[in-house]
Amino acid sequence: MSDRESDRRVPSAVGDGGVGLLTQADLSVPTHQIVDPDGSYDPEAVPDLSAEELCDLYRWMVTDRVFSRRMVNIQRRGELGTFGSTRGQEASIIGSAFTLEPQDWLYVGRAWTPMFMRGASMTDMIHFWRGIETAQQSFAKQNSQIAISIGSHIPLVAGLAWGMQLDDADAVATAYIGDGATSTGAAHEGINLAGALSLPALFFCQNNQYAISLNVEEQTGAKTLAQKALAYGIDAIRVDGQDVLAVYDAVQTARERVKDGNPVFVESVTYRLDAHTTSDDPTRYRDEEEVQEWEAKDPIERYRSFLQSEGLWSRIDHDSIVDDIETEFDEALATADELEERRVRELFAHVYDELPSELSRQLEAFEALLEERPEMDDYIEQRPKG
Repeated sequence: MSDRESDRRVPSAVGDGGVGLLTQADLSVPTHQIVDPDGSYDPEAVPDLSAEELCDLYRWMVTDRVFSRRMVNIQRRGELGTFGSTRGQEASIIGSAFTLEPQDWLYVGRAWTPMFMRGASMTDMIHFWRGIETAQQSFAKQNSQIAISIGSHIPLVAGLAWGMQLDDADAVATAYIGDGATSTGAAHEGINLAGALSLPALFFCQNNQYAISLNVEEQTGAKTLAQKALAYGIDAIRVDGQDVLAVYDAVQTARERVKDGNPVFVESVTYRLDAHTTSDDPTRYRDEEEVQEWEAKDPIERYRSFLQSEGLWSRIDHDSIVDDIETEFDEALATADELEERRVRELFAHVYDELPSELSRQLEAFEALLEERPEMDDYIEQRPKG
């Protein structure tokens, strides 16, 4: 009997007549956790981080929360078109970003503080949310980019990882995606390519339970998002996204495997406490009771209990941290507000390295028209505050 014939005749546990039917019941996907919601933990499981690094994790988590609050506030004052808050996802965002090295590339969907951790300024982040293209140019200097269109950056990260592989670079390409992105065609294309070519790509999925207004149970029949990775031949980790130490541990493990030529998909189970963006009304599709349940799982409070147990809380001045972040934001906003209105010429800039002849002709014609009829300039709408 051939191996293939033998495989066909393996009996199934679900009584399918011997055809070898596989179901989700055949797969168990554990969720990695270090600090329980009640604050208890096994000291042996704590990652090998210094006391300073453990305190830095807290500072960055608070930075993420304060920045989201301030950005929502100025949006409500009409100083931004929209903004996507990350409140509730601080452990997921900071724990993962804390593992990355400066040479690693980072494309994010909902994670702004990792840019600050890499050297980007709050001023540039405000510029980005005001639609100022120079922000993306600045982010590129920190090997970072933001993708707003859901899942659009996944093939880009796979392609970037391919280039790294060809250059034998000592780095990884990381895509921060949400649960909704895993339902896009771009995810299939990018993750499949990474698996087929064993690319140094790390896909960090923040399962914050909602793809805009659609909850995760309705958008997929899979019990977990992590298990989807196996279909593409890549490794997967599922982690408690409210536990910053567990996220750090999981992504650090993933990054090491990625550097060895094994792409990894990490599902971080977290929750978006605020609206999808400031243009969204989450009360139309989720219950307040659900939100309160997740409020009780506040990742910052959970980590604070850990620091207290470790005797590190005395090293942290929470109010001083908040004051410093508030001051930094105030200064960043003041600088952003000083940006001068741009002129028509900038409509043609930043698309090509050298302006093609046809665009040059259009620019000259446009400038000539405005010089001939300066009153038309009054009808060109300038974006408020840049």
